[in-house]
Amino acid sequence: MRILLVGAGGVGNAIAKIAARRTFFEKLVVSDYDIARAQSTISWIAAKHGVTVASRFAAARIDASDPDDVAAVAREHGVTHVMNAVEPKFVPTVFAGALAAGADYLDMAMSLSEPHHTYPHSQTGVKLGDDQFAQAPDWETEGRLALVGMGVEPGLSDVFARYAADHLFSEIDELGTRDGANLVVRDEAGNEIFAPSFSIWTTIEECLNPPVVWEKDKGWFTTEPFSEPEVFVFPEGIGPVECVNVEHEEVLLMPRWIDAKRVTFKYGLGNEFIGILKTLHQLGLDKTEPLTVRSPNGPVQVAPRDVVAAGLPDPASIGPLMTGKTCAGLWVTGVGNDGARREVYLYHVADNEWTMTEYESQCVVWQTALNPVIALELLAAGTWTGRGVLGPEAFDAAPFLELMSRPVADGGYGQPFGLEDRLVTT
Repeated sequence: MRILLVGAGGVGNAIAKIAARRTFFEKLVVSDYDIARAQSTISWIAAKHGVTVASRFAAARIDASDPDDVAAVAREHGVTHVMNAVEPKFVPTVFAGALAAGADYLDMAMSLSEPHHTYPHSQTGVKLGDDQFAQAPDWETEGRLALVGMGVEPGLSDVFARYAADHLFSEIDELGTRDGANLVVRDEAGNEIFAPSFSIWTTIEECLNPPVVWEKDKGWFTTEPFSEPEVFVFPEGIGPVECVNVEHEEVLLMPRWIDAKRVTFKYGLGNEFIGILKTLHQLGLDKTEPLTVRSPNGPVQVAPRDVVAAGLPDPASIGPLMTGKTCAGLWVTGVGNDGARREVYLYHVADNEWTMTEYESQCVVWQTALNPVIALELLAAGTWTGRGVLGPEAFDAAPFLELMSRPVADGGYGQPFGLEDRLVTT
């Protein structure tokens, strides 16, 4: 397996660092528009693991907005798989470049949505991933696989859904992704500061778009942003966090392969974060369409959302200032295999102190990066196979969770997942 990693930001950097400890690939090309970032990642690997390990890596410059450039870099290095680790706005071009190069493809976020023009808070317009699924026949014809939504959420949560359907439940009422954390970021003086742990560009997209819900008798529909608040109790000391509906890929992926009555995604944002997002929206700073801004050198075109992103700390850089844990998981309700009512929370927790010590990557980006590396290893081994445009639900979950949980000394990743049986209240 020869991999082209597109993007050496926080998640891309963590993907390369995790992959450096594995032997399933022949070559991994770390590429970025700023080649210095790619070179920095490889230098870290060389310092940590030695030049022999680093020799399996190469750096390249790439323009993720140009499908021809993506294809050219992929061909130059003879890659078999393109791993997309850039902003979702680049999904169409990286997706097209991979197919043009005859390579398989993975991403962690899918093609963007467009709200319904007339009824944005009740009906879907263009849904997340619609553009990619529309091209499935092209991938099938070429005999190539596009594994979409293979991060942590989406990704691991979708693997949990497949596992619950195959091993834990005879009938599923709801597949509810629930994401929460107790992360705190402080400046050097010890003052708590606003510094999102993931790309603010992506966070704005997810949180201010109308959330999508799926119900068996209604199909996909939308609600108001931040709707249906609930307090969900997260494990391993995180505790109760208020979660709200957010647009996310799981709701668009899970119903395609798994029989359930309802599918939701709720994120623990917190009142301060919700207030900031609402203010950005009121001021028009969430917009992606460029505005003309006067400057001493003449007018320039600037997208307001890019200005917000540029004004905040790089999520990859805040690890040393962050404390706490993040939890990604899936809450499943329904009827267990024994015919009795059952409620289960399947989850994985990442501790920022551990990820910083082991990888110098903050926990949110590291947890996101872990899962595509596991998926690539399963593809390299032939354990997972397929063609067309497929989500994680289309594959057997058991090998993924076994490899993820197996101790490092035995060839695994040493990352056990949790399974909590929760009492059903009536």
